Amino acid sequence: MEHNGKLNFTMLCDFYELTMGNGYLAAGMDERVTYFDLFFRSVPDGGGFAIAAGLEQVIEYIRDLHFGPEDIEYLRSKRCFSEEFLTYLAHFKFTGDVWAVPEGTPVFPREPLIVVRAPAIQAQLLETYMLCVMNHESLIATKASRIVRAAQGRPVLEFGSRRAQSSSAAIVGARAAYIGGCAGTACAISDQLYGVPAGGTMAHAWVQMFDTELDAFRAYCRTYPDKATLLVDTYNTLQSGVPNAIRAFDEILKPLGIKKCGIRLDSGDLAYLSKEARKMLDAAGWTECTITCSNALDEYLIRDLLSQGARIDIFGVGERLITAKSDPVFGGVYKLVAVEGPDGTITPKIKISENVAKITNPHFKKLWRFYAKDTGKAIADYLSLHDETVDDSGTLEIFDPEATWKRKTVYDFQAKELLAPIFQNGELVYAQPTLEEVRAYCAAQVDTLWPEVLRFENPHHYYVDLSQKLWDIKNDLLHAKK
Repeated sequence: MEHNGKLNFTMLCDFYELTMGNGYLAAGMDERVTYFDLFFRSVPDGGGFAIAAGLEQVIEYIRDLHFGPEDIEYLRSKRCFSEEFLTYLAHFKFTGDVWAVPEGTPVFPREPLIVVRAPAIQAQLLETYMLCVMNHESLIATKASRIVRAAQGRPVLEFGSRRAQSSSAAIVGARAAYIGGCAGTACAISDQLYGVPAGGTMAHAWVQMFDTELDAFRAYCRTYPDKATLLVDTYNTLQSGVPNAIRAFDEILKPLGIKKCGIRLDSGDLAYLSKEARKMLDAAGWTECTITCSNALDEYLIRDLLSQGARIDIFGVGERLITAKSDPVFGGVYKLVAVEGPDGTITPKIKISENVAKITNPHFKKLWRFYAKDTGKAIADYLSLHDETVDDSGTLEIFDPEATWKRKTVYDFQAKELLAPIFQNGELVYAQPTLEEVRAYCAAQVDTLWPEVLRFENPHHYYVDLSQKLWDIKNDLLHAKK
């Protein structure tokens, strides 16, 4: 269960992945090369796009994938696995290939975020952990992106650790929120582990610990004169909180020549209180004092506050971000799309359902994004067979795979492959970017989306089209006799 002092997540798998593996070995299919796609079916909150996140954790998991002696003994105790299979697991090493979209990429339903090519047992064992990580972190990064866009350039801080569903959800959730655009977190360990900028000032308990609110503010300003942000709503925001903050600033900071400071509001009518507090601060000469607001905020409340003229400089967002409270399931799935024969021939596989959304796109594929050369904006995404190329020097007709009469000719465009090689023959070949690079990449890529796709309500449907060859194969499989 542990390896080099770290928790081994290899056993974080659905039991059927093990029973199928045992069965594959018994049937002589253990080395059958398979292709799996990890993708999602709908964007949370009815949004126009999602943000891919979690690849770094997936890489760490695959690199450390192994079964320890205690894992083998546990599986032996279940009395449903052959000794041959247990021996196979004891010497297990991932030897396959993985492709993935880089973290921070805006992504759309039914296009692969990760593609795995590996022997059947190996590919199957990756399913649960990869889905767990990608579903959670992509969900939080997507929610963060929405909230950050609602703030219209004002910093958003992630404040949700105490409301996260688990300690790990708090830690990597802060990382995902940072990818999505948050400026920092209240979670210290996320800074320690991943470099997400952590910060914080005081809770109401600090104010209550002193005999008076003014004493609490004075003490804090003396201790942190360069980072004095005072929580002003413990008793009465406008009658005592803001006046006492101004007095503490005057007494402690002004003699030091410090002009930058802040107050925080955590309750009440934030629009009204922020406007009144701004007037009071400005009248007292503290025009550079920032106003931070928190208290169960999300993208809709932030948008409403700003539309009411709220004078808020920074937003602290907690439970509705770290839990993606309004739509807390990302819905990613992991499906077999092809198998490869001994001669290298790839046979496409499809999952058919009466629920059209559950019909898969078969075959080993490439994912392309088309950008307009004149604007840099994304036009559409395009799924092709793995051995197809896109000639972007001329024109290309694309069509909606669910309504084939909807067609568009693209021209003067640049075609870019989105799936990057991550592992080849079990070895990591991907140069992992820093978290700051991922965050900057995410912001730049979101900026390539048209405003109509960025809308919160009824966003424009961004097309993920299939090449003619891929559509023909899918159509043939749908109509083939079973």
